[in-house]
Amino acid sequence: MSIIKLMKTIMDENSITRTLVRMTHEIIEKNKGVDNLVLVGIKTRGETIAQRIAENIKRFEGVDVLTIGFDIRYWRDDIDKTGITKPNYDLDLNHKIVVLIDDVLYKGRTVRAAMDGVMSFGRPQSIQLAVLVDRGHRELPIRADVVGKNVPTSTEESVKVSLQEVDGSNEVIILERND
Repeated sequence: MSIIKLMKTIMDENSITRTLVRMTHEIIEKNKGVDNLVLVGIKTRGETIAQRIAENIKRFEGVDVLTIGFDIRYWRDDIDKTGITKPNYDLDLNHKIVVLIDDVLYKGRTVRAAMDGVMSFGRPQSIQLAVLVDRGHRELPIRADVVGKNVPTSTEESVKVSLQEVDGSNEVIILERND
């Protein structure tokens, strides 16, 4: 029987807010503005983070950027896809700067699936990656362009992001699994 216990809280509501403001500024600076920018939030929490970044961009730049919640299950290579059909998004990502956004970067497989999905909707000018937490342990050669917080972890630990819109609270915690 697996026992999961809370190790520590690594981000609270205020630190998440500050981090997302910084990440927003980094995205704007990296792209010399927001022209041609599309935020693609990987469902579920990546979508919420993308929406918060879009709100920050609106506040800082006065521009509404296209923000998409992207279901990547169809492109996963590690799940049973019985009953999963290709999402039907009305998208043309040709020549766009796509910023993939997720909550936690771990092995890289979710991001690989998201890139495959994005490429099925056109050929972007570039694909960038922004993550709230990078915990290491990559299995694929994927690196985030914008990172909220680097958190060294062991493989026995997991990182849990909770967001008000999805979970009712804002925090990032490390959990330890004892098998």
